[in-house]
Amino acid sequence: MNSKVEICGVNTSKLPVLNNEQKKALFERINGGDTAAREEFINGNLRLVLSVIQKFNNRGEYVDDLFQVGCIGLIKAIDNFDTSQNVKFSTYAVPMIIGEIRRYLRDNNSIRVSRSLKDTAYKALHAREKLTFQNGREPTIEEIARELDMKSEDVSMALDAIQEPVSLFDAVYHDDGDPILVMDQVSDDKNRDENWLEEITLKEAIRKLDQRERLILKLRFFQGRTQMEVAQEIGISQAQVSRLEKNALQHMRKHI
Repeated sequence: MNSKVEICGVNTSKLPVLNNEQKKALFERINGGDTAAREEFINGNLRLVLSVIQKFNNRGEYVDDLFQVGCIGLIKAIDNFDTSQNVKFSTYAVPMIIGEIRRYLRDNNSIRVSRSLKDTAYKALHAREKLTFQNGREPTIEEIARELDMKSEDVSMALDAIQEPVSLFDAVYHDDGDPILVMDQVSDDKNRDENWLEEITLKEAIRKLDQRERLILKLRFFQGRTQMEVAQEIGISQAQVSRLEKNALQHMRKHI
């Protein structure tokens, strides 16, 4: 992979690179429906795809296939990128590209994971998200198992079956000479790497809330306060806290 120059008919040694001003100008045209600008932006970010697929070069997959799948992730990132947010496009696009490639590798893995095991894993992921919101912290395997009324060993086995090992120190992209590591995409103080993509999505959704809604969610789910305690701290009624909390969660679900 490292020595291959032409991928999917593209000479990777001649791929263009866009600076920030060019990206901003192209996005303005893209938002106006300019398909030529969209094509130019895609071509100008193919090096991003090329950099990402380097981390998968030990999987025995055809580089052309990985490149095409990575391009799908790039296109999804372009179509969903919010230019009003103070986030660099590469920071937003890298997880999208990696996620697309990881889904492809899961679906085409020679070691097949049974449907029932996958279903258990997805239920466990949903329960983990629910318990995280409720308790303001990452739940243990035992807590997830109790929520699903299952054995903790079954939950652990299912989650392990769909996970792919990722090092926090893997370089996923070199942006303006500075490498972006997996750990740079994660805001988790405990250095967990199994849920970094979900946390990035959550952060983007929280940013879209107003200041009071963010404060209420912080006090409720990250500091473990009751609605009555939150009401007393910010000077409104418990009923208002309940209503604002519900609206904030609904807005976040919509954005996610």
